[in-house]
Amino acid sequence: MDSRSPFLPTLHLILVLVVVLPIFADASSRLYIVYMGEKKHDDPSVVTASHHDALTSVFGSKDEAMKSIVYSYKHGFSGFAAMLTESQAEELAKLPGVVSVKPNTYHKAHTTRSWDFLGLNYYEQSNLLKKANYGEDVIVGVIDSGIWPTSRSFDDNGYGPVPARWKGKCQTGAEFNTTSCNRKIIGARWYSGDIPDDFLKGEYMSPRDLSGHGTHTASTIVGGQVWNVSHRQSGLAAGMARGGAPRARLAVYKACWGDSNSTCGDASVLAAIDDAINDGVDVLSLSLGGYGEVAGTLHAVARGITVVFAGGNEGPVPQSVSNAVPWVITVAASTIDRSFPTVISLGNKEKLVGQSLNYNSTMNSSNFHMLVDGKRCDELSLASVNITGKIVLCSAPLEAANSSPNNAFIATLAAVVKRRAKGLIYAQYSANVLDGLEDFCHLYLPASCVLVDYEIASRIASYAKSTRKSVVKISRVVSVVGNGVLAPRIAMFSSRGPSNEFPAILKPDISAPGVSILAAVGDSYKFMSGTSMACPHVSAVAALLKSVHPDWSPAMIKSAIVTTGMYSCHTTSSVYMPYMASVTDRFGMPIQAEGAPRKIADPFDFGGGQIDPDKSIDPGLVYDIDPKEYTKFFNCTLGPKDDCESYVGQLYQLNLPSIVVPDLKDSVTVWRTVTNVGGEEGTYKASIEAPAGVRISVEPSIITFTKGGSRNATFKVTFTARQRVQSGYTFGSLTWLDGVTHSVRIPIVVRTIIQDFVSDTS
Repeated sequence: MDSRSPFLPTLHLILVLVVVLPIFADASSRLYIVYMGEKKHDDPSVVTASHHDALTSVFGSKDEAMKSIVYSYKHGFSGFAAMLTESQAEELAKLPGVVSVKPNTYHKAHTTRSWDFLGLNYYEQSNLLKKANYGEDVIVGVIDSGIWPTSRSFDDNGYGPVPARWKGKCQTGAEFNTTSCNRKIIGARWYSGDIPDDFLKGEYMSPRDLSGHGTHTASTIVGGQVWNVSHRQSGLAAGMARGGAPRARLAVYKACWGDSNSTCGDASVLAAIDDAINDGVDVLSLSLGGYGEVAGTLHAVARGITVVFAGGNEGPVPQSVSNAVPWVITVAASTIDRSFPTVISLGNKEKLVGQSLNYNSTMNSSNFHMLVDGKRCDELSLASVNITGKIVLCSAPLEAANSSPNNAFIATLAAVVKRRAKGLIYAQYSANVLDGLEDFCHLYLPASCVLVDYEIASRIASYAKSTRKSVVKISRVVSVVGNGVLAPRIAMFSSRGPSNEFPAILKPDISAPGVSILAAVGDSYKFMSGTSMACPHVSAVAALLKSVHPDWSPAMIKSAIVTTGMYSCHTTSSVYMPYMASVTDRFGMPIQAEGAPRKIADPFDFGGGQIDPDKSIDPGLVYDIDPKEYTKFFNCTLGPKDDCESYVGQLYQLNLPSIVVPDLKDSVTVWRTVTNVGGEEGTYKASIEAPAGVRISVEPSIITFTKGGSRNATFKVTFTARQRVQSGYTFGSLTWLDGVTHSVRIPIVVRTIIQDFVSDTS
């Protein structure tokens, strides 16, 4: 049953059934739904009376009939739900006017989907959610564009007092007073000192969110349960919205300003970090791209605060990842198992499928309209054809493969709107990112827009050439979730490694859902896509881990997330990298990275793999780091120092949950230390998948922990080039296995070189 169905009972009604049913139901009764089609009367009381009459004819007693009925459907259609025996149900089915009698079935409400996709099921109670008590009283700081305090996601009903350790404050301003904070939003501050006046025009000079970005990210992390939401209340992706740590508290730091592409000044961000450290947050989430080092984050980590950053939206170009310092968690974006197929019917009766958010088309979806091929859809191509009142087929320019698809699309849209087209079928490499495009389409094109790949576009163009009068019909979109959708895939826009600044540090660290994520914006809910949407998923998991393991350092939390990511030691071949390790999805297929062309994903796409929250609660071993090591690293980035040259050249010696050797000439030995956070006793064996062209040895290859012994074990990994060659990067892994439940895997990346200069980074 679709989650939008009027038959779907809400939670409180289900609870009423549990309490009431035993009063009148015998052991052989169960709930049946009796559907009677269109109602025969406009008066609801008359319709209900007809239901009572039907039941009385079966029970032989009006009192028993009245007791048996649970719901009477009397407004949009006629029918009822009643407690019946099997024989009574069969007898009712024979009555005139009864269309069907079916046993009641219960359907789980669909959520914003990404959390269910990651295994954090609210009612089935994932291990992590249950042990963390849904993030109870963990404090998450969000540095972003502010908050919309009246959103239902931040209702504080059922919350206890604000944690006594909280030192923050609630700053007031335009449309934000002291009552805008509550026991959910426990603090709010705003910073505009370095923001140009142009970005402050029309803004709320307060923590209130104008763009919606901050509200979206915050609700993804800590939003409470909100029932019956959908994208723009359209019915798309309908269900329950909630955050990953729904009982956590929220501290808001507004440092980003503007109504669309928000601007966040370094000075404001630093001021926010500074306040957040003092206020007492446990996790700091920054869905900000384009940053190098933000000095304050190192201090936050040294104070035990886990800091999570977005990796940037400059993909699929290599060396585009942002926020590459080793002490933060940097997040890539992936898809979830939900799509929005839209049927495109051609005049020759061929039906093809694209994707859209065509939910409020003003045109009758049963009608065909003239189709015209606009080729590249630039001004020159459009000048040669008449598109007024027609649906236009266009293709993105090939050079758009390595740039934001939205930019090329918006230019196309402006051209077709200017010439008064009715709709647009747009071909590009990736048809997954719909939300940014939909903002324009549903306003300006009555038939809306559909995204297709180049193969589908070619078939549509072939049909258009075959007839003098080509026509097309665009149907309304539907939501599809589950196993019919291949997921996850690394989003095309997600920035990729290696890091330009620090090639010996693997970035991004992990991937998480970031495509068409439904969350709060203003008083409504809408889709957004980007690594900005992936970042809060990891922030929420970090909050849950902090609740379960309050004594873990940020490095331990990061390690637990990275080493338990969805990843397998599957080897496959590639034109570019002959033996490339890959993750596998739910179907056992290697996770793919969207691009031109699509490829098997590697650590430069997703670091340790797709986040797996439930596994992260018990990683077995973790790679911890003394913050003093981070400080030494940071000091060396500030300028030349006597002891920095060799240190910066060997950053792979940092005890990170990954190893990158970007300059292997002959042989390199790397040291790592693991800390046992599993059982007191355990034996782990090393399993190696060596990158192509590299020999790896691990000493010792077996590590044992005994009761009362040290919780730490140090080992060395020696890399030896098997051939003298100037090569690109190749990938492998090192996994510690205890033969029971723990598989502690770190990605390995190696590039062999002959000369000190290198050029091949792809």
